[in-house]
Formats: sequence, C-alpha cells, structure tokens
Amino acid sequence: MMKNRAGFFASTTFALGAFAALAAGGSAWAQVANSNAGQNAGQNDSSQRQDDDVLTGTIVSSTRNTMVVRRDNGTYQLFTLDTNTVRPGSLTGGTRVRVESDASDDPGYRIARSVSTLTAGQSGSAAGTANNVPPAMRGLERDIERQARRYRMGIRAGVGLDPEVLIVGVQGQIGPIFRSNISFRPNVEFGFGEVTALFALNPEFIYRLPVSSAQRRWSAYLGAGPGFTFLHQNFNKTTGEGSRIDFGEFHSSTGLNILGGIQHRRGTFVELKTSVYAQPAPTLRLIFGYNF
Repeated sequence: MMKNRAGFFASTTFALGAFAALAAGGSAWAQVANSNAGQNAGQNDSSQRQDDDVLTGTIVSSTRNTMVVRRDNGTYQLFTLDTNTVRPGSLTGGTRVRVESDASDDPGYRIARSVSTLTAGQSGSAAGTANNVPPAMRGLERDIERQARRYRMGIRAGVGLDPEVLIVGVQGQIGPIFRSNISFRPNVEFGFGEVTALFALNPEFIYRLPVSSAQRRWSAYLGAGPGFTFLHQNFNKTTGEGSRIDFGEFHSSTGLNILGGIQHRRGTFVELKTSVYAQPAPTLRLIFGYNF
C-alpha cells in the first residue's frame, strides 16, 4: 500500500512538472509570437508611412497651388504645392509622376516636397479620370485655392461698445506681401446707434501666426493699423414747455487699431478689435465676416 501511495505521489509530481514546463514553454512561445507580431506591425506602419511619403501615380488635374494624383490602385491623393516644392515647369494631366511629400495637419491632403516626371502625358488624356475624383476632395481643393488667392473681397458686421453701435462694412485683402504670412487688408465700417453715427476707414495689416498654415481648416492671425474715425452724436431733449432741443456734435480722430481673430479656409472669420488713442471711437468691436 505504501508503494502504491509512493507511486501515485511520484506520478502526480511528474504530471504537475510536465504541465508547468508546457505552460512555461507556451508562455515563452506567446512572448515570441507577440514580439514578432509587434515587429511586423511596426514594419507595416513603417512601410505604410514610406508608401505615403513617396507616391507614384498619374496626374489627374493640377493648378498653381494643388495637384490631384491617381494611384495605381485607383485611389486619389490631393497635394498642395508651394514655393518650396521642387517640380517641373508644367504638370499636365496624364503625366506619370513620382511625388515625395509630408503629412499636413489635415488628413485630406499632403504637402508635396518634390514632383518628378516619369512619363510625359498628353493634354486631355486624364479627362475621364478627373470626373471620378471624390466630391469631398474637389471641395477641399477649391477651399485651398480660395485661401491662396492674392486679391479677395469680403463683408463684415458686428457690434461696437463705448459707444454702442451696430457695424456693417466691406473689406479687401491683398497678399501675401513682404512675407508669405503678411497681408494688407483695408476695410470701411459704418456704425449706427441710438445717438451715434460712425464712419471708419481702417488700412490694416494682418499677420497669420506661424503655428497655423495657410491651408489649415482654421488659422489664427494678429493685426494692426491706423484707424480714421468720423463720428456724429446727437442728443434730443424736451423742455417743460414741450419744445425740443437738439444737441449734436461731430468728432474725427486718428488712432491705432489692434486686432486678433481666427479664419476658416472657406472664408468665414471672427475678429476682436480695439482702438487706442481714438476717442470717441468704439473702444471694443466684435466682428463677424466672410471673404469671397
């Protein structure tokens, strides 16, 4: 009986040892498999980034600032072109190209570093595939082109405080000038209040902050410039005899406008502006507008 117990104990101990060895081996194999999977995933991500950074395809359409390329698998990629892009003299539809690019802050497009011609195309050869470009990509392309225009017109409206007025106006924008992120934006504003009528001429410069690119969905800017304000205030008072007396006065002043705002690449903008050394011009103005 003792022999049977000893045999049972020995066999049980052997079975537990074998199970532990198998578990340890399985864990080791799992670690190796996970390590290999991680390496493969990393290699796949690296390969994907390389495929995105260097693309070979056929030009579907191009403008001064954008280019749409059709990959060999039938998908499309939008690129932006700027003064730093190395490219041939012309980018004709149907031309087969190799594009090196960087990711942008918007997944809808990439920033082209260089464009190399592989096979020259003929004009009109890509007309059929141009119709297959996704509408969302075409819309983004139009937004980028609108943002890159050198001459633009816009409208604005808002409120002014101290004195309180409702403001409407028009503006122009010329740029870039001097540097790629500086524009000249003269505007004219008309203000109407309970006792105040205002006319302001503001030749202002705006500076797009370098933290936001010109093609970004929203970009921030600061600005400044002289403000020439002409303001008329009129007060009415009724005497005890029922007669009405008007008190009116006219002011003109020259001051400094300081402003900041954000602008969508489709043209909508919101702006906060103050005028210093320009009493009685509105101390603070909140402006909403749109650039065509």
